[in-house]
Amino acid sequence: MHTAAITGTGVFTPPHAISNDELVEAFNAYADRRNAEGADPPVPHSSADFVRSASGIESRYVMDKEGVLDPARMFPRLPERADDEPSLMAEMALDAARKALAEAGVDAADIDCVICAASNHERAYPAVAIEIQQLLGAGGFAFDMNVACSSATFGIQTAADMIRAGSVRRALVVSPEICSAHLEWRDRDCHFIFGDVATAVVLEREADAAAKDRWTVESTRCATQFSNNIRNNDGFLRRTRDAMEDRRDMQFVQEGRKVFKEVLPLVSRHIAGHLAEEGVAASELRRLWLHQANKAMNDYIGRKVLGREPEPGEQPNILQDYANTSSAGSIIAFSKHSDGLAPGDRGLICSFGAGYSVGSVLVTRRAAAA
Repeated sequence: MHTAAITGTGVFTPPHAISNDELVEAFNAYADRRNAEGADPPVPHSSADFVRSASGIESRYVMDKEGVLDPARMFPRLPERADDEPSLMAEMALDAARKALAEAGVDAADIDCVICAASNHERAYPAVAIEIQQLLGAGGFAFDMNVACSSATFGIQTAADMIRAGSVRRALVVSPEICSAHLEWRDRDCHFIFGDVATAVVLEREADAAAKDRWTVESTRCATQFSNNIRNNDGFLRRTRDAMEDRRDMQFVQEGRKVFKEVLPLVSRHIAGHLAEEGVAASELRRLWLHQANKAMNDYIGRKVLGREPEPGEQPNILQDYANTSSAGSIIAFSKHSDGLAPGDRGLICSFGAGYSVGSVLVTRRAAAA
């Protein structure tokens, strides 16, 4: 039985940022157009203050800015690529993967498994993971998986389990999230929520990583509970039957109040149960890297888990800059805010979302052997 360790992470940040002010200006211009056409009910205006207070988001990165901010369109322009061109997801993932491999000091050819774990997949098949594997020059095998906003942590558990079992030595979990293409930018209640990004995590047998700084994966825990409160009905059956209809349910839809009420206790209990199973007290956690969905949700979970108000830096948020990036959010937080911890310090990565799904990864900082 082997132990898995995280030895490298990488983040691809898209080239375009949209501030709340820019987004609200475009949305309100769209609302004015619809209302002038006699929208019933009228489309209400949004505001930067509303967005900030509702979510903690101040900006977001996207692969296309012009289409999103066009009041006559309010949707990204992402031209379809030819079959012999790299897909957009693969292109984003390659950048993050190369950064993670460089940090880990691992050659792509030494990767035994590539998992593309994301909410928003560009196509059904062939698997985007296999395309990434080929473009990277990785070995072994590859596959896609989707557990909505928990995809990255479920992917880490899957990779860690394969390393523990001995079926692979090294694995790469990539989460390229093109959330902008699944968001209804014309809906005031959610037009501000998501951004685009890609993350990557390299996992290895700890015995192979003793000469480098790393994060030992002490344990992982995943759980699911079915709910319709976060849903996207996009799929081939819907497209075939209603191809000409403007179907609101073909994009991101959620019952926000229900999600807030039901998910917070679920996640808090999940983390408490995970820690109890491992005999770890909450006071031993030096850092919580949570799914970046909503600042109020993260603050609540932090208080419930730690039993007090989190101290600055103890539960880092990247929402203000990246917005909700689905499965990639907790990994961005981990990648950008894992410094300052000493060998032996523990932390917990946790993501949660549609399903409902919750995934947590308990890690310990280790220093390179002298």
